[in-house]
Amino acid sequence: MKFLKQLFTRKPKVVKVDISRRFELLNRTGQGSMSKVWRARDLISGRIVALKLLDVAKTRRFEARFEGLKVRKPSEGEIAIQLKHPHIVTTFEHGITTNDEQYLVMEFIEGVGLSYLIDLQNDVMKQNRLRFMVELGEAIEYFHRQNWIHRDICPRNVMLDRDYSVKLIDFGLVVPNTEEFRQPGNRTGTANYMAPELIKRQRTDQRIDIFSYAVTCYEMWARRLPWDAAETLEAVMQHINTPPLDLRKAAPNIDEDIAETVMKGLAVTPDDRWPTMSAMLQPLRAALARQTR
Repeated sequence: MKFLKQLFTRKPKVVKVDISRRFELLNRTGQGSMSKVWRARDLISGRIVALKLLDVAKTRRFEARFEGLKVRKPSEGEIAIQLKHPHIVTTFEHGITTNDEQYLVMEFIEGVGLSYLIDLQNDVMKQNRLRFMVELGEAIEYFHRQNWIHRDICPRNVMLDRDYSVKLIDFGLVVPNTEEFRQPGNRTGTANYMAPELIKRQRTDQRIDIFSYAVTCYEMWARRLPWDAAETLEAVMQHINTPPLDLRKAAPNIDEDIAETVMKGLAVTPDDRWPTMSAMLQPLRAALARQTR
C-alpha cells in the first residue's frame, strides 16, 4: 500500500528543453531584474515569439522568501499560462531548460512601451491616454478576479501593440491573493510605484495594485510622478507621508472626474482608496464614453 501511495503521488518527470535546439534567438528585446527576454523563432511552430529566461540564482532567492508557507507559491510560468485576456500578453508555454532556467514562451508584441509614450507625450498619448487607462484597468480587474496580486504595476510593464492596444506583460512578482501571501514583510516592487503599506512592511492586499495603477495613470497625464522621483526605498520613505501633487495642478486641462478618480487611487491609507479595481474603473469608463460620443 505504501508503494502504491508513493507511485500515485510521485511528481511527474520534468522534461527539460534545450533552448539552442528549440529556438533561434534573433535579438535581445529586454531585461528585467530577474530575467532576459529574447525575440526568437520557435523552430517547431515557425512563429516569432518572446522567449523569457529567468535567472536561476535570482529566482531561487526570490522564491526562498516564501518557504515555510502551507501553500506553495506558483511559478511565473504557472501563473502566466492561465491568463486569458485581450489586454494581457498571451503565454503559450512554460518549462525548464537544460540549464535549469525557468522559461516562458509568449506572444511577441510589435509595438512600444508605455514608458516611451509617457515621456514623448505625442498625439498618440494625448488622444488615447484615457483609453489606455481603461484597458490597463480592465487587465488588472481581470487579474484580481482570478485572485492574484500583481505587485509591480508600472509603465515599464505595459506595452502598446501595433494598434496601440494595451498589453500587461510581466508577472514575476505575482502572488496569490490569500492570507498567507498578504502577510507583512515581503517588500518587493518598483520603488516609485509601491504603496505606502508595502514600503512600511505592513499587511497588503489587492489595493497595492490600485495605488500603483493610480501612479501610472497620473504619469500618463502629467509626465511626472505625484511626488519627486526617488531612486531608493529610503528616499521613497521620506515622502510617502507627503500629500501627492494634485493632478489638476500638474495637468490643468484634465477632466475633473478623471482627476478625482486618480487622486483617490493615490490615497496613503488603503481604506481611503478605491476598494476594488472595478469600482475605480466605473468613473473612468463613464469619462471615456463621454469623450467618444
